[in-house]
Amino acid sequence: MDNQKEIITQEEKILDAAYYCISTSGYANISLRQIAEEAGVALSQLHYYFNNKEGLLTAVVNKVIHKYTVQIEQHLRKGKTARDKTQSLINFFEKILKDDPGLFRLLYDFTNLALWSESFNGQLQRLYENLSNMIKKHILDNIYIKDFFKGYSPRALSRMILGAMFGTAIQVLLEPEEKELPQALNAIQIIFDK
Repeated sequence: MDNQKEIITQEEKILDAAYYCISTSGYANISLRQIAEEAGVALSQLHYYFNNKEGLLTAVVNKVIHKYTVQIEQHLRKGKTARDKTQSLINFFEKILKDDPGLFRLLYDFTNLALWSESFNGQLQRLYENLSNMIKKHILDNIYIKDFFKGYSPRALSRMILGAMFGTAIQVLLEPEEKELPQALNAIQIIFDK
């Protein structure tokens, strides 16, 4: 039993170190040796748990996806109206941009890799599909879409919202001193204006 606990602890330590290294320096700029040093483990431990750098990145992304998908779902459940739920989601994105911009760097780095790798591509497709389905379910399924948006399905609108949020987030990362950019997330509320 203690041995199993140590294995989980060692694996989590490696995942946390990999998250830190990749989100601060980028996947292409970091080596397994650097991750092992950050985790305080032997390089062979990374190979033991994850086989290679791609396996480690897949595990890091799976952990991040699970953690933040749960948190996004919690924020989408807040509030009674679609506008309230959207504002809660916007607040969450703003908080992550401020407190953990490395998350977005990791996701954008992973997105770049997904354009060229089938295994990463499928993983990223599932993430975006899950997120847009959550937005559709919690925000768009039970609202009247004003005339301007008639002809667009709730699924299409949920993808537009998600795209706008991630697009704005990348602009914030590229131009962190621009104070109006995080507020641009609030423009998504235009969907609910009369």
